[in-house]
Amino acid sequence: MTPLAVALWSIPALLCAPMLAATAPRWSAATRRTYGACFALCFIVLVAAFVHLVGARNTAASLHLPIGLPWIGAHFRLDGLSAFFLVVVNLGAAGASLFAIGYGEHEESPGRVLPFYPAFLAGMNLVVLADDAFTFLVSWEFMSLSSWALVVAHHKDPDNRRAGFIYIMMASFGTLALLLAFGLLAGGSGGYSFTEMRGTTAALPGLVLLLVLLGAGSKAGLVPLHVWLPLAHPAAPSHVSALMSGVMTKVAVYGFIRIVFDLNGPPAWWWSVVVIPLAGITCVLGVLSALMQHDLKRLLAYHTVENIGIIFIGLGLALAFSAHKMPAAAALALTAALLHVFNHSLFKSLLFFGAGAVLASTRERDMEHLGGLIHRMPLTAFTFLTGCVAISALPPLNGFVSEWLTFQAILLSPDVPSWGIKLLVPAVGAMLALSAALAAACFVKAFGVTFLGRARTGAAQTAQEADRFSLAAMFGAAALCLLVGILPGVAIDVLAPAVEGLVGARMPSQSTISWLSIVPVAESRSSYNGLLVFVFITMSTLVAIEIIHRFASRAVRRGPAWDCGFPEPSPATQYTADSFAQPIRRVFGEVVFMARERVDMPAPGNAQPARMTVTQRDPVWDAIYSPISGATSVAADKLGYLQFLTIRQYLSLVFVALVVLLFVLMLVMLVWT
Repeated sequence: MTPLAVALWSIPALLCAPMLAATAPRWSAATRRTYGACFALCFIVLVAAFVHLVGARNTAASLHLPIGLPWIGAHFRLDGLSAFFLVVVNLGAAGASLFAIGYGEHEESPGRVLPFYPAFLAGMNLVVLADDAFTFLVSWEFMSLSSWALVVAHHKDPDNRRAGFIYIMMASFGTLALLLAFGLLAGGSGGYSFTEMRGTTAALPGLVLLLVLLGAGSKAGLVPLHVWLPLAHPAAPSHVSALMSGVMTKVAVYGFIRIVFDLNGPPAWWWSVVVIPLAGITCVLGVLSALMQHDLKRLLAYHTVENIGIIFIGLGLALAFSAHKMPAAAALALTAALLHVFNHSLFKSLLFFGAGAVLASTRERDMEHLGGLIHRMPLTAFTFLTGCVAISALPPLNGFVSEWLTFQAILLSPDVPSWGIKLLVPAVGAMLALSAALAAACFVKAFGVTFLGRARTGAAQTAQEADRFSLAAMFGAAALCLLVGILPGVAIDVLAPAVEGLVGARMPSQSTISWLSIVPVAESRSSYNGLLVFVFITMSTLVAIEIIHRFASRAVRRGPAWDCGFPEPSPATQYTADSFAQPIRRVFGEVVFMARERVDMPAPGNAQPARMTVTQRDPVWDAIYSPISGATSVAADKLGYLQFLTIRQYLSLVFVALVVLLFVLMLVMLVWT
């Protein structure tokens, strides 16, 4: 069977996977069977997609099935771009399914998760394989609805219900925008297959770009369309959160790339002027919002917003270079974006797995109620630390490589003849550097408050290590983060066919460079060797340990820790998540989040500590969504009386509507003639 056939056959198999739960004698067996079947199917599709990506190069396989719309059917295609995203989807899905085999034992309502989880996986695979507008939109909506059902799995929680409502509203808005974009691409001929769209030129390609930014950007989490993401991701079960954050947002990125780079024709120079600043704002606002959080899963969700901004910076640069006939620079920028797509899917899944393991063991995701978990969950702490280092873009892990390549693309922007881009890109580069520094600070807080220090609550004191399936998924993701970080040239060469098919060029082959280094442009400009950095760090650590053991005393000495004047060893004297972020909040929070602090001082002679209350607001919600919500409520109240009309009033209303429509139709015909 061809890789395309294997991928398509997996769809009905995934949809049949919940039947395994129906035949199980109890929920624990149903969980193992369903997630085990999903893991096996996704692994098979992963292997098939990787074989096509590596072996088929720029060739594409197509298939037309007589389903869907009459006389049109459903078209499916597997090329370099779709094969790469199929690898991303199924690698993340296989890891999440392996994690869920153990984590699912702790799920409160498995009956509300197991039927929709395989459907969610099938929907994401269908979006990537679709080769016509109708199949793409149906698959997109199927993905949205199944993920919405997973978000509201714990529907008794009012916060989860609110998260589900906002998510489905934003998803519907995004689908409408994509529908309009495809309508413009199809044009008057009505050719809804992607092959026909490639052969025609859209009447308004700039409007198509804006509609795709709205449609795909709302699903990916671009500011200001990100408001659903920090609500929905924490509400879902942790393995679903890993899929939504690490995989589903990448399917949205795929939709943007497929339409803008493949179907919408040659880019105009001003497209990048729209995408690049929006991406820079997304970076900074995402990481600043994450720093303000003390809910571990909500913090990770906001960091997804930041990393989506990094990806779109690369995509915006690729548009700018392509518009100015700089294919080599466009290949570098697009490679950086696609590599960060892959890297983010790895380390964000790993971090959500770690957060899920902590949640399953302690029933807490508030960092203020954790602490000291490194002593009780050492393996989880090690893998979570690996994810923190990777997402902070520190060598030798994979997050550094893709962000470094993005900076290399930024350094090529002075060669662009457009002065607008010459002035814009350095500013966005500074925003990217700021977001990288703030991300490192944020994950020092996340790891330190959660895993270090003393346990703040009884739940943290009694925590136990995660199960073997969850640990296997976490260690597998951590190993891939290290592998891609020390061998980035292999990943760059694997991405080359997809990049070349979109911008007509590729980065220089990295496999021929000695010592496994990578050279984005030329050795005279820059190069990086992840393996050398890894060896240096490892050897330095071993030498330091040897020196300590050789020259340090073998006597064990214990003494009280310095406690800043507090004699009682209480967890209350430790740093909290809010206190750690206080300096940054005082610098940025008053401007960006309208943060206000109130300190309640105890009476003189009272030894109780002072209490600080912090209030902050979401400027995007207040400026955009709150007025829309208020106007919608007012309009609904005003139009509510229409539900209580008499039959005569209803008939009169229908008659008036017909007269108005006929009048509008006559005006249109007069203008047309």
